[in-house]
Amino acid sequence: MKITVAQVLERLLEGKALSDDQADLMFDRLLSGELGQAAAGAFLMGLRAKGEDSTDLAAGVRAGLAHARQIPGLSGPRIDTCGTGGDGQHSFNCSTAVSLFLADMGHKVVKHGNRAVSSSCGSADALEALGVSLNTEPEDVAGALESSNFVFLFAPAYHPAFKHIAPVRKDLGIRTLFNFMGPLLNPARPTHQLLGVSDPDKLNLMGETLLLTGVQRALLIHGAGGFDELTTFGPARGYFIDKGRMDKTVVDPDRLGFSRFSPEAVEVDGKDEAVAVLRDILQGKGPEAMMQMVALNLAACLHILGEGELEQCSATAREYVKGGLRNGVVSC
Repeated sequence: MKITVAQVLERLLEGKALSDDQADLMFDRLLSGELGQAAAGAFLMGLRAKGEDSTDLAAGVRAGLAHARQIPGLSGPRIDTCGTGGDGQHSFNCSTAVSLFLADMGHKVVKHGNRAVSSSCGSADALEALGVSLNTEPEDVAGALESSNFVFLFAPAYHPAFKHIAPVRKDLGIRTLFNFMGPLLNPARPTHQLLGVSDPDKLNLMGETLLLTGVQRALLIHGAGGFDELTTFGPARGYFIDKGRMDKTVVDPDRLGFSRFSPEAVEVDGKDEAVAVLRDILQGKGPEAMMQMVALNLAACLHILGEGELEQCSATAREYVKGGLRNGVVSC
């Protein structure tokens, strides 16, 4: 039986879950520009009213990746450090610093990100200020990764299909499923991932969807203080994914030897301060609260990459961050 848009919208109106085929059809039409704005808005509103599930999110991710610019020639382990954003904390660019330290240590990093939306300074803004190109073409990604261990994939450049939904999201003015899709849409398909989630109620949804993407090992966390990153303010809760299995986990910085700080200690006021602080951190000279938070997230990434247990990785990360970048992955 042929699936129609009207049938899917009627199903959502009744609060019923969609099948894989129904969700795939709608997201494909949405990202190909075949849905009018009224139907697109009704679809996104219907999903939220029903309550988004992993079928919906996985279909959105499949469509997003299918419509993304494809990257050839990638192989071997590669990691991304990315959060959903939306925590409203105006904190420094922790995940960006972590990604550069990882690359400096010899790990392949495929950083997927955008300019600031809810933060003081987005990863694209910060990296651009450090001289990192935002214009790496798909056919050049593998070579750039091989030469420097780091490549930045500027989300708008790799997801041109999202132009079809931008006006709808703007007109709606509310959270939709697309607010959670960013960290799942890396076109370089990372094999390992540290994924921060600002809404603790979405951890399970994000984890179930990430399982469907084929990631080998990943840590999904909601950090203390409401952050979409690990923080030194208290324990983070989430899930660890390894070889197709997802288990609940808690990361307690106190037990890993990190000093406790307050959220105010990692705030920055605007892009200029964010970039200045990032430069200091990359030279091993940043504020202690920020240096500790970077080391904690770096330790988690090393653990995800199989470099040891969290305790061992924490000691390694603290020592490395203190010394700053050694191998010139960027110019500070």
